[in-house]
Amino acid sequence: MKKQRGVTLSGLLMVSVVVIFVLLLAFKLFKPYSEYFSIVKIFNTLALKPEVKEGTRRDFVAAWASYAQIENISAIGGDEVDIRKEGSRVVLSASYQVKIPLFKNYTLVVDFNPSSTQ
Repeated sequence: MKKQRGVTLSGLLMVSVVVIFVLLLAFKLFKPYSEYFSIVKIFNTLALKPEVKEGTRRDFVAAWASYAQIENISAIGGDEVDIRKEGSRVVLSASYQVKIPLFKNYTLVVDFNPSSTQ
């Protein structure tokens, strides 16, 4: 008599629970990470613009507002961005936290530090 091979019901349930947890985490983390990559893209674009390179903070905030509205950025505002010059380059950076509620009283906190030098 041959021994049967395959997945038992308990093994299938355990694998299903792990897969569901990983998918839940991935779905919850998608928006914050896509927003982070959008912010980095905006920083890289704005760091090359002449109105940011030679303009005032008010010029930067106006330029940031238009890009942030198009990309639907709500994590940070233009006044929370640090602007500094390194030689002839302008470096834009920020630091912010995102709290992601998982289930019941469990929350995942993620720190982001986007910069135009990345």
